[in-house]
Amino acid sequence: MTAKLQSGAISAALLPEPFASGAEQAQGVVPLADLNQGATTAFPVAGYVVTKQWAARYPNTLAAFYKAIEEGQQIADTSRADVEAAMMDIPAPFGVSRQTAAVLALDSYPVSHGPAGSVDKIRLERVVNVMQQFIEFPSSTSARCSCPAPEPGRTAPG
Repeated sequence: MTAKLQSGAISAALLPEPFASGAEQAQGVVPLADLNQGATTAFPVAGYVVTKQWAARYPNTLAAFYKAIEEGQQIADTSRADVEAAMMDIPAPFGVSRQTAAVLALDSYPVSHGPAGSVDKIRLERVVNVMQQFIEFPSSTSARCSCPAPEPGRTAPG
């Protein structure tokens, strides 16, 4: 997207991190809005999903993924320096410079207080409410979730 901005092919773009900070540093793009402040702070915009069939077929892979997300979030919550180093180590075109790593906003992947992999239904309902308010999402829709059961004895930190 930054190349299209520079060439004039587009006038604006929605750039997630690290692309937003990288474009500001390298190309001098000017942010129009920061969607991670005020009422939209920590607003859930992405998630990870699998089908029930996949979860049943690959429970060990699913458990390893949960563990990696939890460990990664723990590092991000406690060591910005480690996150910056990791962002600089990512191969091009996704890695960033030391200067960009120092200023980029960090995403948060909160775990719910239920079993590992369960969804915070209140946060998910917030997304549905906004969609209903601004894009005429059907009012009959609610945040219903059927999540796979965790491995026996495994729960998310809470």
